[in-house]
Amino acid sequence: MSGIRLRAQVLAAALALAGPASAAQNAADPARAADPAKSAEPARKPAMRELPSPYTPNYAGGARPGPTDRPPDFAYGAYQRGQYVTAFREATKRIEADRKDAAAMTLLGELYNQGLGIRPDPVKAAEWYRLAAAQNDAAAMSSLGLMAIDGRGMPKDPKEGRRWLERAAEAGSPTAAYNLALLLVGTGTEADTARAATFLRRAAENEIGPAQHNLGVLYLQGRGVPKDPAKAAEWFRRAADNGDLAGEVEFAILLFNGTGLPKDEARAARYFLHAAQRGNAIAQNRVARIYATGRGLPKNPVEAATWNLMAASQGLSDAWLDQTLSGLTAEEKARAERAATARTETR
Repeated sequence: MSGIRLRAQVLAAALALAGPASAAQNAADPARAADPAKSAEPARKPAMRELPSPYTPNYAGGARPGPTDRPPDFAYGAYQRGQYVTAFREATKRIEADRKDAAAMTLLGELYNQGLGIRPDPVKAAEWYRLAAAQNDAAAMSSLGLMAIDGRGMPKDPKEGRRWLERAAEAGSPTAAYNLALLLVGTGTEADTARAATFLRRAAENEIGPAQHNLGVLYLQGRGVPKDPAKAAEWFRRAADNGDLAGEVEFAILLFNGTGLPKDEARAARYFLHAAQRGNAIAQNRVARIYATGRGLPKNPVEAATWNLMAASQGLSDAWLDQTLSGLTAEEKARAERAATARTETR
């Protein structure tokens, strides 16, 4: 959501599902080099991921008032416009008029939590969230869950945090459902993974991109749900449509290989190129291989070298590409280096 400036802390206890695997593990194998996307199968180990929350910067799910028959919400409108002092004043006035105004309480919690228009005070934020949670406000319960897990504004208590996330998810918070799913996946048990899939689906159906990506991984791997590459591809596509970079790369991989949907190398190349332009190293490596082999895009060794350099600058080296492109002239190598530098600087 606009106006939030403080980065959300990564929940140390929560592990997200694995994103696309590093291309480096197979890049040197000539047998796999013929298929630029084949070597990017999803990893099996979970990886740390920053979670969306009601206090994540620019996240659309934070501090949002619930349905109400009240007149227009001037407090939240001011918050959206970045007029935080006005938002604080209007929310305070509403609570003075109605001691059960949960949306105003949650908004005050958000302002104290972020230090927007006032000095940050996580303890006061938690107090306001608790008052709102007592009125069954899902956003407030979700924030309390994350704060308890983080130890922010209260003693660190992962069990209490999980209980708040459970309540928030049952009350309809898609972000709570997503974060709860990550906690469940982190236990590694089959029962928790199956339950995580249920919560991921709730979040995914509310168009949360990372949840759509993670649900796709479960379908691709057959964890917690029946293995179904077609459903995996559909969830990856929806994640990509919602701007999730991991989902975009996963969808391109399946599309290139014809896994779960008809093979379309040209369309896959467009997805890879878009993700590469957004700075994803795996996508940059795939684009380099695509240009090197001329599959999905016209063969172009200089472009291949450019994207290979960009991926390598992020730590993703590729011995097969290095060997394949070793015949470039000095002038072509210089062009690739200049292009790689320019694209990195302007990204």
